[in-house]
Amino acid sequence: MNPNPEPLRILVVDDEDLARLRLRALVDASTEPRATVVGEAINAAQAMVWLQQHGQGPDAVACAEPRACDLVLLDIHMPGRDGLQLAEELRRWPRPPAVVFVTAHADHAVKAFDLEAADYLTKPVRLDRLRQSLARVSALLARSAPQAAEPATAEEPVLVVSERGRVIRVPVAEVLYLKAELKYVTLRTAAHTHVLDDALSDLEQRLGARFMRVHRNALVARSAVRALERRAMADDDEPGQGEPWAVCVAPVDEWLVVSRRQMAAVREAIEASGL
Repeated sequence: MNPNPEPLRILVVDDEDLARLRLRALVDASTEPRATVVGEAINAAQAMVWLQQHGQGPDAVACAEPRACDLVLLDIHMPGRDGLQLAEELRRWPRPPAVVFVTAHADHAVKAFDLEAADYLTKPVRLDRLRQSLARVSALLARSAPQAAEPATAEEPVLVVSERGRVIRVPVAEVLYLKAELKYVTLRTAAHTHVLDDALSDLEQRLGARFMRVHRNALVARSAVRALERRAMADDDEPGQGEPWAVCVAPVDEWLVVSRRQMAAVREAIEASGL
């Protein structure tokens, strides 16, 4: 059953006429969940005017009548203020619509999800992929509705991975370790290995205390550390130092070298956790 019985009301924002026409046709073709295009805009300024004229601007009452617009299908590269800037503005409004970015460029995915976008679609958009986005927005609206039995909870933080033309949201709770290798960072979960373009130092700041640095090239989830012991492993940082210390990462049973400069902090963290 559709959790949101009313059709999703959608504002399409794109500076290309053909792009707006195609999105309208795809929305009309979506029968589950149902949706309808209630407005179009060719740039961010026009979109803001439309929303304010329909009672959904920065001065709107947070719990007023149903929104004029539930969702904005938003292009990123447009003349004037771009889609990312518009999304940043909308999220400060009391009754913001959900945002799904629709763009020919996949390199803004991380920033898009930082702005709490519901989804990120790359052109040309397929009908099945649009339906997935609409279903996600419909579920979000159902959870945030006043009559919902349980209050909405904060969404689990994620890391966004772009690979093979897909954008994947990896929950931080599933990440076992991140290891810098040459020009990229390997992200390891129990089931998959992904590749990130982010710097390890930036990831360390974003992930916070649930991860600890064990080496200049590795961060490990504290909850994933099973053991600390000496292992016969290569350590390019400390040649000639004999067998280095290493941590075992569960449940994959992989070992990561612990550098001498991180050893005291790692041992202290493990002892504090009762391992």
